[in-house]
Amino acid sequence: MPKNDLKVRLAKPEDWQGIWEIFSQVVASGQTYVYDPATTSKQAKKLWLNPTADARTYVMLDKEKIVGTYLLKPNQIGLGSHVANAGFMIHPDTQGQGLGQLLAEHCLDQARELGYKAMQFNFVIESNHGAIHLWEKLGFEIVGTLPKVYRHAQQGLVDAYVMHRFL
Repeated sequence: MPKNDLKVRLAKPEDWQGIWEIFSQVVASGQTYVYDPATTSKQAKKLWLNPTADARTYVMLDKEKIVGTYLLKPNQIGLGSHVANAGFMIHPDTQGQGLGQLLAEHCLDQARELGYKAMQFNFVIESNHGAIHLWEKLGFEIVGTLPKVYRHAQQGLVDAYVMHRFL
């Protein structure tokens, strides 16, 4: 897919159906997110589409089709709110085309513009090699390992990493 056809913007309420198409498939796989695979559209919308006043949801469009999304928010409240946290989802039909990196770079830019000083991922599944490779490529380091904290759909109990970088 030509990268010049791609656009990233803040999500609108009317984007939910396109986001849900991605969210439902990614979560149902049981491979990368802790959300219950039986999460309903209504539950997912509360989790992903601007769940708090200081969270922002973005979508990536290829022409008018939503092919990716991310949620950017403070990692903690109050005195920890200078560190950003984000979650990313790419439509399964478009994975492996570099869209995750484009979304990640957009997210890092947005986080800097919003005044965050660092970004931290609290729960990167050890078997999610693509994400780990991307985060390391973008300057993130594994700063901690959480042993056997994720019930992977195929692999059983696996570790998760905490990854961090300064902006």
